Amino acid sequence: MYSPSVRVHFCGVRGSSPAPGGEFVGVGGQTSCVAIAAGDGPPTLVLDAGSGLRNLTRALDGRPFRGTIILGHLHWDHVMGLPFFAAGDRPDASVDLMLPEQGLDPLDVLTRLMGPPLFPITPTDLRGDWRFSTYTDGVFEVGPFTVTARDIPHPGGRTMGLRVSDGRTSIAYLSDHSPHDIGPGADGLGEVHPAAVDLCRDVDLLIHDAQYTTEELPHRSSWGHAAAPYCITLAKHCGARKVMLYHHDPARTDDQVEAIRAELAASSNVRVEVATENLTITL
Repeated sequence: MYSPSVRVHFCGVRGSSPAPGGEFVGVGGQTSCVAIAAGDGPPTLVLDAGSGLRNLTRALDGRPFRGTIILGHLHWDHVMGLPFFAAGDRPDASVDLMLPEQGLDPLDVLTRLMGPPLFPITPTDLRGDWRFSTYTDGVFEVGPFTVTARDIPHPGGRTMGLRVSDGRTSIAYLSDHSPHDIGPGADGLGEVHPAAVDLCRDVDLLIHDAQYTTEELPHRSSWGHAAAPYCITLAKHCGARKVMLYHHDPARTDDQVEAIRAELAASSNVRVEVATENLTITL
Protein backbone atom coordinates (compact mmCIF):
# COMPACT_ATOMS: atom_id res chain seq x y z
CA MET A 1 0.00 0.00 0.00
CA TYR A 2 1.26 3.48 -0.88
CA SER A 3 2.19 5.66 2.08
CA PRO A 4 2.99 9.39 1.82
CA SER A 5 6.71 9.98 1.69
CA VAL A 6 6.99 13.63 2.71
CA ARG A 7 5.02 16.12 4.78
CA VAL A 8 5.73 19.84 4.44
CA HIS A 9 4.69 22.11 7.30
CA PHE A 10 4.66 25.86 6.67
CA CYS A 11 5.62 27.33 10.04
CA GLY A 12 6.11 30.88 8.72
CA VAL A 13 5.38 32.35 5.29
CA ARG A 14 5.83 36.12 5.62
CA GLY A 15 8.81 38.01 4.21
CA SER A 16 11.01 40.81 5.54
CA SER A 17 9.25 41.29 8.89
CA PRO A 18 6.42 39.75 10.89
CA ALA A 19 2.95 41.06 10.06
CA PRO A 20 0.59 41.18 13.04
CA GLY A 21 -3.05 42.19 12.75
CA GLY A 22 -6.44 40.95 11.67
CA GLU A 23 -5.92 41.64 7.95
CA PHE A 24 -3.00 39.20 7.89
CA VAL A 25 -4.18 36.38 10.11
CA GLY A 26 -5.48 34.15 7.29
CA VAL A 27 -2.14 33.95 5.50
CA GLY A 28 -0.18 34.38 8.71
CA GLY A 29 2.30 36.92 10.01
CA GLN A 30 5.33 34.85 11.02
CA THR A 31 8.46 34.92 8.87
CA SER A 32 10.10 32.21 6.79
CA CYS A 33 10.30 28.67 8.14
CA VAL A 34 9.38 25.35 6.50
CA ALA A 35 9.64 22.01 8.30
CA ILE A 36 9.85 18.70 6.41
CA ALA A 37 9.08 15.24 7.75
CA ALA A 38 9.71 11.84 6.22
CA GLY A 39 6.76 9.46 6.34
CA ASP A 40 4.78 9.59 9.57
CA GLY A 41 7.68 10.79 11.72
CA PRO A 42 8.20 14.25 13.19
CA PRO A 43 9.89 16.99 11.13
CA THR A 44 13.66 16.52 11.05
CA LEU A 45 14.64 19.05 8.38
CA VAL A 46 13.89 22.76 8.69
CA LEU A 47 14.49 25.36 6.01
CA ASP A 48 15.13 28.78 7.54
CA ALA A 49 14.56 29.90 11.11
CA GLY A 50 12.37 32.97 10.95
CA SER A 51 9.85 33.81 13.64
CA GLY A 52 7.71 30.94 12.31
CA LEU A 53 10.16 28.52 13.94
CA ARG A 54 8.15 29.00 17.13
CA ASN A 55 5.25 27.21 15.45
CA LEU A 56 7.35 24.09 15.02
CA THR A 57 7.48 23.68 18.80
CA ARG A 58 3.69 23.45 18.82
CA ALA A 59 3.69 21.01 15.89
CA LEU A 60 6.13 18.73 17.76
CA ASP A 61 3.57 18.50 20.59
CA GLY A 62 5.97 18.28 23.52
CA ARG A 63 8.75 16.40 21.74
CA PRO A 64 12.27 17.81 21.41
CA PHE A 65 13.54 18.74 17.99
CA ARG A 66 16.16 16.35 16.71
CA GLY A 67 17.29 17.20 13.24
CA THR A 68 18.83 19.82 10.96
CA ILE A 69 18.09 23.49 10.31
CA ILE A 70 19.43 24.84 7.02
CA LEU A 71 19.54 28.61 6.66
CA GLY A 72 19.16 29.81 3.08
CA HIS A 73 20.76 33.11 4.06
CA LEU A 74 21.29 35.22 7.15
CA HIS A 75 18.90 38.16 6.95
CA TRP A 76 16.97 38.93 10.14
CA ASP A 77 13.64 37.54 8.98
CA HIS A 78 15.27 34.12 8.43
CA VAL A 79 17.09 33.80 11.76
CA MET A 80 14.99 35.69 14.33
CA GLY A 81 13.24 32.52 15.53
CA LEU A 82 16.39 30.77 16.76
CA PRO A 83 16.45 32.08 20.35
CA PHE A 84 12.70 31.41 20.72
CA PHE A 85 12.69 27.81 19.50
CA ALA A 86 11.59 26.04 22.67
CA ALA A 87 11.72 22.54 21.13
CA GLY A 88 15.38 23.11 20.31
CA ASP A 89 16.28 24.88 23.54
CA ARG A 90 15.99 21.96 25.95
CA PRO A 91 18.47 19.40 27.27
CA ASP A 92 17.19 16.53 25.10
CA ALA A 93 17.29 18.47 21.81
CA SER A 94 19.83 17.73 19.08
CA VAL A 95 20.25 20.34 16.37
CA ASP A 96 22.61 20.64 13.40
CA LEU A 97 22.49 24.24 12.20
CA MET A 98 23.92 24.84 8.72
CA LEU A 99 24.48 28.19 7.04
CA PRO A 100 25.96 29.20 3.69
CA GLU A 101 29.75 29.32 3.71
CA GLN A 102 30.92 32.89 4.45
CA GLY A 103 34.66 32.31 4.76
CA LEU A 104 34.23 32.78 8.52
CA ASP A 105 33.61 30.51 11.47
CA PRO A 106 29.84 29.82 11.48
CA LEU A 107 29.49 30.34 15.21
CA ASP A 108 31.23 33.70 14.99
CA VAL A 109 28.81 34.75 12.24
CA LEU A 110 25.75 33.66 14.22
CA THR A 111 26.99 35.40 17.37
CA ARG A 112 26.99 38.68 15.46
CA LEU A 113 23.24 38.19 14.99
CA MET A 114 22.46 36.71 18.39
CA GLY A 115 24.54 38.00 21.28
CA PRO A 116 25.06 41.03 23.55
CA PRO A 117 24.44 43.90 23.22
CA LEU A 118 21.83 43.03 20.56
CA PHE A 119 20.47 39.98 22.39
CA PRO A 120 21.06 38.65 25.92
CA ILE A 121 22.29 35.16 24.96
CA THR A 122 24.49 33.65 22.27
CA PRO A 123 23.92 30.46 20.24
CA THR A 124 26.14 28.51 22.63
CA ASP A 125 23.73 29.32 25.46
CA LEU A 126 20.97 27.29 23.81
CA ARG A 127 20.42 24.06 25.72
CA GLY A 128 20.73 20.67 24.07
CA ASP A 129 23.33 19.43 21.63
CA TRP A 130 23.79 22.17 19.01
CA ARG A 131 26.35 21.85 16.21
CA PHE A 132 27.19 24.67 13.81
CA SER A 133 28.55 24.17 10.29
CA THR A 134 28.51 25.60 6.79
CA TYR A 135 27.56 24.33 3.36
CA THR A 136 28.25 25.50 -0.15
CA ASP A 137 27.01 25.00 -3.71
CA GLY A 138 26.59 21.26 -4.18
CA VAL A 139 24.76 18.13 -3.05
CA PHE A 140 24.78 16.64 0.44
CA GLU A 141 22.79 14.22 2.58
CA VAL A 142 20.70 15.25 5.60
CA GLY A 143 19.10 12.23 7.26
CA PRO A 144 16.73 10.59 4.75
CA PHE A 145 16.94 13.57 2.38
CA THR A 146 19.28 14.60 -0.41
CA VAL A 147 19.74 18.37 -0.49
CA THR A 148 20.94 20.29 -3.53
CA ALA A 149 22.12 23.86 -2.88
CA ARG A 150 22.69 26.51 -5.53
CA ASP A 151 23.71 30.15 -5.25
CA ILE A 152 20.85 32.37 -6.37
CA PRO A 153 20.71 36.17 -6.74
CA HIS A 154 19.61 38.10 -3.64
CA PRO A 155 21.51 41.18 -2.42
CA GLY A 156 23.12 41.61 0.97
CA GLY A 157 24.90 38.30 1.52
CA ARG A 158 25.28 34.87 0.04
CA THR A 159 21.90 33.26 -0.62
CA MET A 160 21.08 29.67 -1.47
CA GLY A 161 18.12 28.06 -3.14
CA LEU A 162 17.52 24.50 -2.02
CA ARG A 163 16.10 21.30 -3.46
CA VAL A 164 15.09 18.50 -1.09
CA SER A 165 14.34 14.94 -2.20
CA ASP A 166 13.75 11.61 -0.52
CA GLY A 167 14.36 9.80 -3.82
CA ARG A 168 10.70 9.79 -4.75
CA THR A 169 9.40 13.27 -3.93
CA SER A 170 11.15 16.58 -4.59
CA ILE A 171 10.68 20.10 -3.23
CA ALA A 172 12.34 23.31 -4.43
CA TYR A 173 12.69 26.19 -1.97
CA LEU A 174 13.65 29.63 -3.30
CA SER A 175 12.43 31.89 -0.53
CA ASP A 176 14.38 35.05 -1.47
CA HIS A 177 15.14 35.31 -5.17
CA SER A 178 15.74 38.32 -7.43
CA PRO A 179 16.20 36.82 -10.92
CA HIS A 180 15.97 40.26 -12.53
CA ASP A 181 19.42 40.99 -11.04
CA ILE A 182 20.81 38.66 -13.72
CA GLY A 183 18.74 40.10 -16.55
CA PRO A 184 15.17 41.03 -17.53
CA GLY A 185 14.26 37.70 -19.09
CA ALA A 186 11.71 37.27 -21.84
CA ASP A 187 8.86 38.86 -19.87
CA GLY A 188 10.82 41.52 -18.00
CA LEU A 189 10.46 39.75 -14.65
CA GLY A 190 13.86 38.08 -14.58
CA GLU A 191 15.98 35.41 -16.17
CA VAL A 192 15.11 31.75 -15.91
CA HIS A 193 18.73 31.11 -15.03
CA PRO A 194 20.60 27.78 -14.77
CA ALA A 195 20.72 27.62 -10.96
CA ALA A 196 16.96 28.09 -10.68
CA VAL A 197 16.34 25.50 -13.39
CA ASP A 198 18.66 23.02 -11.69
CA LEU A 199 16.72 23.37 -8.44
CA CYS A 200 13.23 23.33 -9.90
CA ARG A 201 13.27 20.86 -12.78
CA ASP A 202 10.31 18.44 -12.47
CA VAL A 203 9.77 19.11 -8.75
CA ASP A 204 6.55 18.07 -7.09
CA LEU A 205 6.40 21.31 -5.13
CA LEU A 206 7.96 24.72 -5.84
CA ILE A 207 7.98 27.10 -2.87
CA HIS A 208 8.96 30.48 -4.28
CA ASP A 209 9.35 34.13 -3.37
CA ALA A 210 6.18 35.97 -4.45
CA GLN A 211 6.69 39.22 -2.57
CA TYR A 212 5.84 41.69 -5.32
CA THR A 213 3.33 42.30 -8.07
CA THR A 214 4.43 43.02 -11.62
CA GLU A 215 3.53 46.68 -11.08
CA GLU A 216 5.59 46.95 -7.90
CA LEU A 217 8.74 45.32 -9.25
CA PRO A 218 10.19 48.32 -11.14
CA HIS A 219 10.02 50.46 -7.98
CA ARG A 220 11.51 47.76 -5.75
CA SER A 221 13.87 46.03 -8.14
CA SER A 222 16.88 46.52 -5.85
CA TRP A 223 15.12 45.03 -2.81
CA GLY A 224 15.95 41.43 -3.66
CA HIS A 225 12.62 39.74 -4.34
CA ALA A 226 10.58 38.37 -7.22
CA ALA A 227 7.27 39.33 -8.75
CA ALA A 228 4.70 36.60 -8.23
CA PRO A 229 4.17 35.89 -11.97
CA TYR A 230 7.83 34.85 -12.23
CA CYS A 231 6.91 31.79 -10.16
CA ILE A 232 4.61 30.68 -12.97
CA THR A 233 7.21 31.38 -15.65
CA LEU A 234 9.78 29.30 -13.77
CA ALA A 235 7.30 26.50 -13.06
CA LYS A 236 6.29 26.22 -16.71
CA HIS A 237 9.90 26.17 -17.86
CA CYS A 238 10.89 23.51 -15.35
CA GLY A 239 7.79 21.34 -15.27
CA ALA A 240 7.05 21.96 -11.58
CA ARG A 241 3.82 20.23 -10.60
CA LYS A 242 2.58 22.75 -8.02
CA VAL A 243 3.59 26.26 -6.98
CA MET A 244 3.22 27.66 -3.48
CA LEU A 245 3.38 31.47 -3.32
CA TYR A 246 5.66 32.30 -0.39
CA HIS A 247 7.52 35.10 1.40
CA HIS A 248 4.51 37.40 1.21
CA ASP A 249 5.09 41.13 1.57
CA PRO A 250 4.48 42.23 5.19
CA ALA A 251 1.96 44.84 4.00
CA ARG A 252 0.01 42.39 1.81
CA THR A 253 -3.40 41.63 3.32
CA ASP A 254 -5.12 38.25 3.09
CA ASP A 255 -7.47 39.52 0.39
CA GLN A 256 -4.61 40.95 -1.65
CA VAL A 257 -2.63 37.71 -1.48
CA GLU A 258 -5.67 35.74 -2.63
CA ALA A 259 -6.24 38.20 -5.49
CA ILE A 260 -2.69 37.57 -6.71
CA ARG A 261 -3.22 33.81 -6.57
CA ALA A 262 -6.56 34.01 -8.38
CA GLU A 263 -5.10 36.12 -11.17
CA LEU A 264 -2.18 33.74 -11.69
CA ALA A 265 -4.46 30.69 -11.62
CA ALA A 266 -6.81 32.21 -14.18
CA SER A 267 -4.04 33.12 -16.59
CA SER A 268 -2.17 29.78 -16.66
CA ASN A 269 -2.66 26.06 -16.30
CA VAL A 270 -0.11 25.84 -13.49
CA ARG A 271 -1.50 24.67 -10.16
CA VAL A 272 -0.84 27.58 -7.83
CA GLU A 273 -1.71 27.93 -4.14
CA VAL A 274 -0.92 30.29 -1.29
CA ALA A 275 1.48 29.16 1.41
CA THR A 276 -0.26 29.93 4.69
CA GLU A 277 1.00 29.67 8.23
CA ASN A 278 0.55 26.19 9.81
CA LEU A 279 -0.58 24.63 6.53
CA THR A 280 0.65 21.07 6.10
CA ILE A 281 0.97 19.43 2.67
CA THR A 282 1.40 15.72 2.15
CA LEU A 283 3.28 14.65 -0.98
